[in-house]
Amino acid sequence: MSMTGPHKDSETNVCVCVCGLTSAKAAEILARDGPNALTPPPTTPEWVKFCKQMFGGFSMLLWTGALLCFLAYGIQAAMEDEPANDNLYLGVVLSAVVIITGCFSYYQEAKSSKIMDSFKNLVPQQALVVRDGEKKNINAEEVVVGDLVEVKGGDRIPADLRIISAHGCKVDNSSLTGESEPQTRTPDFSNENPLETRNIAFFSTNCVEGTARGVVISTGDRTVMGRIATLASGLEVGRTPISIEIEHFIHIITGVAVFLGVSFFVLSLILGYSWLEAVIFLIGIIVANVPEGLLATVTVCLTLTAKRMAKKNCLVKNLEAVETLGSTSTICSDKTGTLTQNRMTVAHMWFDNQIHEADTTENQSGTSFDRSSATWAALARIAGLCNRAVFLAEQSNLPILKRDVAGDASESALLKCIELCCGSVQEMRNKTPKISEIPFNSTNKYQLSIHKNATPEESKHLLVMKGAPERILDRCSTIMIQGKEQPLDEELKDAFQNAYLELGGLGERVLGFCHFNLPDDQFPEGFAFDTEEVNFPTDNLCFIGLMSMIDPPRAAVPDAVGKCRSAGIKVIMVTGDHPITAKAIAKGVGIISEGNETVEDIAARLNIPVNEVNPRDAKACVIHGGDLKDLAPEQLDDILKYHTEIVFARTSPQQKLIIVEGCQRQGAIVAVTGDGVNDSPALKKADIGVAMGISGSDVSKQAADMILLDDNFASIVTGVEEGRLIFDNLKKSIAYTLTSNIPEITPFLLFIIANIPLPLGTVTILCIDLGTDMVPAISLAYEAAESDIMKRQPRNPKTDKLVNERLISIAYGQIGMIQALAGFFTYFVILAENGFLPSTLLGIRVNWDNKYINDLEDSYGQQWTYEQRKIVEFTCHTAFFASIVVVQWADLIICKTRRNSVFQQGMKNKILIFGLFEETALAAFLSYCPGMGVALRMYPLKPNWWFCAFPYSLLIFIYDEIRKLILRRSPGGESRIHAFYYLLLYYPSSLSLSPLLLFFLIKIKYIHFTQEVACKIFCIYLFISCHSRLGGTGDLLLKTCLSSQLASSPPPPSLHEYCLAARNKKCNLCEQKLEHVFILGNA
Repeated sequence: MSMTGPHKDSETNVCVCVCGLTSAKAAEILARDGPNALTPPPTTPEWVKFCKQMFGGFSMLLWTGALLCFLAYGIQAAMEDEPANDNLYLGVVLSAVVIITGCFSYYQEAKSSKIMDSFKNLVPQQALVVRDGEKKNINAEEVVVGDLVEVKGGDRIPADLRIISAHGCKVDNSSLTGESEPQTRTPDFSNENPLETRNIAFFSTNCVEGTARGVVISTGDRTVMGRIATLASGLEVGRTPISIEIEHFIHIITGVAVFLGVSFFVLSLILGYSWLEAVIFLIGIIVANVPEGLLATVTVCLTLTAKRMAKKNCLVKNLEAVETLGSTSTICSDKTGTLTQNRMTVAHMWFDNQIHEADTTENQSGTSFDRSSATWAALARIAGLCNRAVFLAEQSNLPILKRDVAGDASESALLKCIELCCGSVQEMRNKTPKISEIPFNSTNKYQLSIHKNATPEESKHLLVMKGAPERILDRCSTIMIQGKEQPLDEELKDAFQNAYLELGGLGERVLGFCHFNLPDDQFPEGFAFDTEEVNFPTDNLCFIGLMSMIDPPRAAVPDAVGKCRSAGIKVIMVTGDHPITAKAIAKGVGIISEGNETVEDIAARLNIPVNEVNPRDAKACVIHGGDLKDLAPEQLDDILKYHTEIVFARTSPQQKLIIVEGCQRQGAIVAVTGDGVNDSPALKKADIGVAMGISGSDVSKQAADMILLDDNFASIVTGVEEGRLIFDNLKKSIAYTLTSNIPEITPFLLFIIANIPLPLGTVTILCIDLGTDMVPAISLAYEAAESDIMKRQPRNPKTDKLVNERLISIAYGQIGMIQALAGFFTYFVILAENGFLPSTLLGIRVNWDNKYINDLEDSYGQQWTYEQRKIVEFTCHTAFFASIVVVQWADLIICKTRRNSVFQQGMKNKILIFGLFEETALAAFLSYCPGMGVALRMYPLKPNWWFCAFPYSLLIFIYDEIRKLILRRSPGGESRIHAFYYLLLYYPSSLSLSPLLLFFLIKIKYIHFTQEVACKIFCIYLFISCHSRLGGTGDLLLKTCLSSQLASSPPPPSLHEYCLAARNKKCNLCEQKLEHVFILGNA
């Protein structure tokens, strides 16, 4: 082989081994290179997967809590003769929670991975080789470099081959290059790019027709497909957004826990507690902050969503991938088989000097054309007869479009079109049997066949021809119009040319058709037609028309792309197909929307050279892979940043990877869809890879995180909605779960600070976190999507966190505090009814917990033994627990929505309603079931004690409805107010301003002012910023900072525009322009 590459070798150089290798030489090469098989990608051992579930992410927080519980119990055991078992129980329960949820998660992912038996069909079982001068069938794994291999239609190529001879050979490269149309293979070198030259056949592609002989140039991992698979398996994959969110959440919870623990550790020492007691308090507060049931809740929520998606034909390989799809801001989609049907279909016909549209829809519900024309009948007859494609046997019960065909894609499209429009093609062929044929070849660029004609009014023999339109037209002297032949004049030639250009411009493959009735006197019945030394006319034929084919879009794709656009998701097409075809499909599915132009479109419209058009004037662009390889990363970033609608054509697998990395540099969460081997590196690198389940290659399925079982791009939109919904619902579940942390922690804090009897015990906390709260929290996973879920912009992972300051402030600082008040109110009511008024309780803890004091007096002088006191205390624990359940009713209902009123959303979630009844029934069971006093130290409650928390539950509901009403009335108010912080950033000296105004600025983050009020406060703030040095601030406030016209007129639609409107206004006092406003407007 020459050093210039095997695809450039001359045929003579290659043919030196036409007798094949000897068996000895083949064995030597096999020992050197290894078997012709792909190395399976490195897989994670099962024990490592199991350990990740047991010790990864949120599990570590619970394990830490469990270890601290065991440590606390150990310290107590060392200090006391009979230590309380609370910490021991808590440690055991935390460990059990982690183990059970870890096993559950492992089982779910293991079940999905069983479906992925990767690489099982990649290597053909047998290959026909020539060795020792003889043809032999050998195991494909034994094929070596230098082997002479023969393939025929229906075979899978066993290795990368340099073709040395071929007869009508066509291969399907769609899984490798993305091209729908089968490619001709010949011995001729035709392109510098090995992927596009005709003399190379690639490993794992299919030979669809003809025969070929080739020399093996690469085997196994050294093949093109092997290198792509290696590229995919060698990529480092980043963490999923949800894992980052959970880590962020752990940091927040840990920070809060450690801060509270250390603070009260120091406070305990100050208050005179011993060092060991302070350590117990420290551990107790840290553990109290751990939401024990949240790990199970998150796992179950993700699993439920994964199952729901499976019913909608989305198989999730990794549970965390569910939410990633919802965070997606950019989808890089393959064309062939993903956006399109991966079957060539007749799209248009040109006959009778008019373009007719064919029906390309999957359900044949599209447009129809006039089928009564005699010209159409002639065109259909040629398309059916001059065609080698046939339906496979035993498919008569299937719809025509669903039947499998033996033959190349173009002829299959013609066959199905004629079968649909004109009935059985086989009957047509039986009535008009083929006598002779010249197959299509790259030199003639036409296919010709001669048939015995059964039509009485025509000659005995009919010649039909199809091929490249310009070649067919050159062989014609007449044309059929309305069933009659007429001379082919210049006007009709111009009409042909215009139609050809129009159809070609749509990205369609165009074929020309003609026929000729051979004269009976020259070609009588039984005439011997010679296709080698042609003895019949191939010129002066009659041109009939054109038929064009395209791989049409899937029916649901345009609507899906539209939904993505309304959801703020950019859809980018990345394909190996021709730019014209890619652009046509992009326009057909809405990736390039109507009215948006590329640079080439603008140049054509203005009739100027392309290089004179400013690229940023074009919203859409089509980038050729040949141009992409010369672009610097910064140039690619500009393309991705300044163009909203992008198509990349003729891209290589490496370039697809570069495109994905470019999108990720822009901060996008990238989803990649694809079905071919060429898509696998990009699928692996993307934040979430989505492979096709039916047409997808095994390599692409292995690289992907999710598989569309129905190969429908529209299912991605379903996945995005489910992903957004699970993020919303997880946020709701976490808000619901965290809220009860405050009423669980505050009793322990007052226990330390105020020295009161413990209001809530460890066992009852477990009953809340792992009992009453579990089903309601999980029920939020079933909550329906809010009306705006697919109209919002994708969440920004940097700002829109699963757990952020706002959620913490609501759960801990607002709702949680109200719940704690409800619990303490119930606690003090019960103790007061038993004689211990609140004033008596302060500082009583030491005596209360002393088992040797049996004459402790209450507020009325009544004496209490240790056992009596503990029964009252445990009754308080039970009542505090019940009050949390009651206020959690309201918390569960308000957590149903983020912004909408509960009255808008309704109570249609049956699981949530069941959760309300379940937590109430469980609380009642734990309170009233005999034996609970011994098992869990929970005692029966008087009926009126349940009602103590009712006003607080109602208060929570009313408070949150008002909060959401304010939020709805100032949509986006909070983000708009962030503009104030830019001013503080640029003008630090403004921090010395009036404390009242600074207070206003701080509170703006939490109080949702209307835009007009916010803008005017901002203008006043600017004014004082300019003139605080003059004194008399109060007087200046009354005079306003801007002209009365600006201050009193309605503000523009946005704060940004309001700032720009104020740019040239002058202050009434000093005539100075408010340039501060202009600077902020730019910010």
